[in-house]
Amino acid sequence: MNTDMKRYNGSCHCGNVKFSFEHEEIKSGLRCNCSICIRKGALMTSFVIPPEDLTITLKEENSLGLYEFDSKIAHYYFCKKCGIYTFNQTSRFIDQYRVNLGCVDGIDSLVLEAEVFDGKAL
Repeated sequence: MNTDMKRYNGSCHCGNVKFSFEHEEIKSGLRCNCSICIRKGALMTSFVIPPEDLTITLKEENSLGLYEFDSKIAHYYFCKKCGIYTFNQTSRFIDQYRVNLGCVDGIDSLVLEAEVFDGKAL
């Protein structure tokens, strides 16, 4: 294991949807201005996570909801019980994940620097 890697854990508000992944220290995030992301206002990971590197645990079966729109390439996941948007599979990097940094334990998403991606242009 790379010694610069850190295990991150996160969850929705009620804890029904939990996830974990490893990455170097998170120092910044990514915002998108597409029609859905601008409404959510979430700060996402600036990097993508391969599906085999994101562990998703559901406390209750069928607690993970899915929202798709337009081309249905991107998949936006949320907890059906508390409604919190936890992660998505991106349209730019098919089947790769970004997680909502506001859901990650020990991360203050309000103080991280954020790059803005022009999703409106897609």
